[in-house]
Amino acid sequence: MNHISRRRFLQLSAMTGGALAFSDLASQTLGLIRKGSVAYAGEPIKIGILDPLSSPYKTSSIHDVHGANVAVDLFNKRGGVLGRPVVILEADDASNPEQAVKVATKFIKEDRIDVLMGTFNGDCALAVSALAKKENKLFMVTGSHYPELTGAACNSHTFVFMPNASMLSQAVVPHLVKAYGTRWYMLTTSSWDGRSAAQAMASATQTHGVEFMGETLMPFGSTDFTSALTAAKDKHPTLIVLNLYGWDLVNALKSYAKMELAKDKIGIGGMLSGEQIGRPLGYANNAGIWSLIWDPKINTDGSRRFIQGVVDKYNHTPTSRCYLGYAAMTQILEAMQRAGTTDADALVKALEGHEFDGLKEGRSYFRASDHQHVQDVLVGEAYGKELGLGHYKILATVPGDSVASVVNPGACRL
Repeated sequence: MNHISRRRFLQLSAMTGGALAFSDLASQTLGLIRKGSVAYAGEPIKIGILDPLSSPYKTSSIHDVHGANVAVDLFNKRGGVLGRPVVILEADDASNPEQAVKVATKFIKEDRIDVLMGTFNGDCALAVSALAKKENKLFMVTGSHYPELTGAACNSHTFVFMPNASMLSQAVVPHLVKAYGTRWYMLTTSSWDGRSAAQAMASATQTHGVEFMGETLMPFGSTDFTSALTAAKDKHPTLIVLNLYGWDLVNALKSYAKMELAKDKIGIGGMLSGEQIGRPLGYANNAGIWSLIWDPKINTDGSRRFIQGVVDKYNHTPTSRCYLGYAAMTQILEAMQRAGTTDADALVKALEGHEFDGLKEGRSYFRASDHQHVQDVLVGEAYGKELGLGHYKILATVPGDSVASVVNPGACRL
């Protein structure tokens, strides 16, 4: 991977943007396209995105929608999909499964959407997954890492773009053991997501001789982690594992930095972080070793095109949540083009087993047996200063096949 500075990246982005603009102008001059005159036939294709826009996950949710919007813009500039424009409808599931089903039902019954997409919380994803099958709608899960979605609770109409908890944990655990040793204490959100993360981390450590010194459960939406971190410190661990995400994770890492636990030789890390966590934290508070879904230092053609699209539209480099929204939306729309229809059954067939550009170095494909996106998982170490593009030094790129093979073998019956 090539590491470049943020300033140099933005300079290159501006140059590339100018080249793209010149290319469009040349095409107009040659009569290949008409400026401002894209013609569509038929009603818009509607993609309904459900995300927790008002919960501790809200910052990541906004990035999810940003990425999806960039993908839709690219397709619409080329004439849409199946000769029809694509539009996004957004709704807040508030990290609540009842609310998620309510807004998803409105999408289906009143807004007449073609495909459902989104959700971060595992319980929300499971509830919408069941509804999607009942209503014969494709559902692309972008944010939830809950393993049951491609395990015992899998169904024919749901695909999961996010690496699940087992994949993420299998990737990061060896690096945590190497860096911090084997005396671990866990802080876990008392939610489905937190519990699934804790279970996955415990399972991934079984061959590494890890001893768990204890665990503290934290309410979802906690802001003060001082007492929990003090209880952890009293057990003399070498590592505190944070089975948290969103603002919960941000607040916990701020407390870790404020308490200066690194001076006590207590490490920090866990299953999931990324630029969407590092940015609100700031360099001074960010720490630890983590699994990462994607990172702006990935130097592939697809990744660079994606970065350019986000910079052009939103004037910031993308986070991994932008990546999920963009890449998942791209696969939905490309499946419609391959199938020649928005029919859910046809889209399922177009996606099953399909290999595609996942904007990473290794293979990306939807496993036909359970609809899990098999993909690279990155491992990154947080740094207290800018390191090229972003807050993390990439320690490893773990191929998807090496971690996906241990995920719920035979548990899914589509």
